[in-house]
Amino acid sequence: MKRQKFIAGNWKMNGGLQANAELLSAIGEGLRAQAPACRVAVAVPMPYLAQVRQLLAGGAIELGAQDVSRHEKGAFTGETSAAMLAEFGVRHCLVGHSERRQYHGEADAVVAAKAQRLLVHGITPIVCVGETLGEREAGQTDAVVARQLGAVLALLGSDAARIAVAYEPVWAIGTGRTATPEQAQQVHAALRAQLAGAQPGAANVPLLYGGSMNAANAADLLAQPDIDGGLIGGAALKAPDFLKIIGSTHDL
Repeated sequence: MKRQKFIAGNWKMNGGLQANAELLSAIGEGLRAQAPACRVAVAVPMPYLAQVRQLLAGGAIELGAQDVSRHEKGAFTGETSAAMLAEFGVRHCLVGHSERRQYHGEADAVVAAKAQRLLVHGITPIVCVGETLGEREAGQTDAVVARQLGAVLALLGSDAARIAVAYEPVWAIGTGRTATPEQAQQVHAALRAQLAGAQPGAANVPLLYGGSMNAANAADLLAQPDIDGGLIGGAALKAPDFLKIIGSTHDL
């Protein structure tokens, strides 16, 4: 079965009411002109969910969030539950992004719990995994990503087929460095094998590459057999670049 490509933009802590409207207007206009051959989503900061939901209404872009609480509700000041995200029409949500793991100390078990909460409310978790430069140089890449994904698979069981996974080598995020298509494909192939081994139905889970994919390298990365799309950072904030990445899926 041919897997549909999926391009998701991660705005990180960027945006503004006017800037959001201008960016999405330009992207929407471009998509209407080129008819995307892939699914498209944007993961936006929490304060902008209501605005962006309205701006995306009736269009081809799906709404995403950047994080969620592992708790259902209660005295957890500053957190946002999966139920709240669902009320805003959120379709996808990042969990375990390297910046959350690094700056907020999120452990594998926390990431797994967040993915589980999202699935309860019909939101697709985009589970982020990836190694640091030190781990790659020590030959630990496969072990690290297998551990990170394994924690999620162990908790979700048969629901593992309902997630998406983004491989984001930490050393390639925002650094201008990118894994070669061959390096990225090797890790994606290992992740697909792990998914299939855990749950046969998970063999076709979308696998996205999230290490500085941009307009110049997207086509080569997306041509790899186990790379189903991209989790786009900086380039998602520039309409021409984001549209070029989306357009590179047409001939695949």
